[in-house]
Amino acid sequence: MTNDKPPFIAHLVELRQRLIRSVVAILLCFAGLAYFANELYTLVSTPLLDVLPAGSNMIATDVAAPFFAPFKLAFMLSIVLAFPYLLHQIWGFIAPGLYSHEKKFAAPILITSVLLFYCGIAFSYFIVFPLVFAFFTSVAPENIVIATDITSYLDFTLKLFIAFGLSFEVPVLVFILCLSGVTTVDNLKQKRPYVVLAAFVLGMLLTPPDVISQTLLAIPMWLLFELGLILSRVIKVKNTDSEQTE
Repeated sequence: MTNDKPPFIAHLVELRQRLIRSVVAILLCFAGLAYFANELYTLVSTPLLDVLPAGSNMIATDVAAPFFAPFKLAFMLSIVLAFPYLLHQIWGFIAPGLYSHEKKFAAPILITSVLLFYCGIAFSYFIVFPLVFAFFTSVAPENIVIATDITSYLDFTLKLFIAFGLSFEVPVLVFILCLSGVTTVDNLKQKRPYVVLAAFVLGMLLTPPDVISQTLLAIPMWLLFELGLILSRVIKVKNTDSEQTE
């Protein structure tokens, strides 16, 4: 008598196990960050506090906001910290269905995806935030006192973190599309004007309605698209040379 499960049921069991591991990883990160929740919020709010007029400060318009806002930030940072492990679990689930030549690029793609995601977050924090907040505070009417709500600020910054983190994945997306045969480098080069236009449209949709943040998102997306084209062509040439050698 065999205990083997049907393939579909086995996949569901494996998916459940990997989801549980992912949730546990996030909770473990959260357990380590929760104690420092207030310090983390202070760190994230520094770009705004540095440009506020003298005498201005952040406020909490909700009674529970001083408690929940820092913990919400700590939880989101827990997901960011667990991101490499989450990608590892996703890869472990889909890897059995891939060909050997596709698996060869898995580790570089996963590592590059993680690094680019973190680079996008760092770019938004160190470059975008100081410029955007300096712009917003400088254009405020003379008689308006700037006192940003801590929950609104957190939602604003999280949106930008996610937008820039995902936009920095463009080279990986371009490489995967070319590797899988969905498109080619030459075909994408011909569509460059549409890609540039799409970058600015996405910048408009994913960022606040100001020219600075839209441009700071669109231009890196375009440059990263060009980087993806270069990498795809280089890898293609290397693969062609190796196949001819064999």
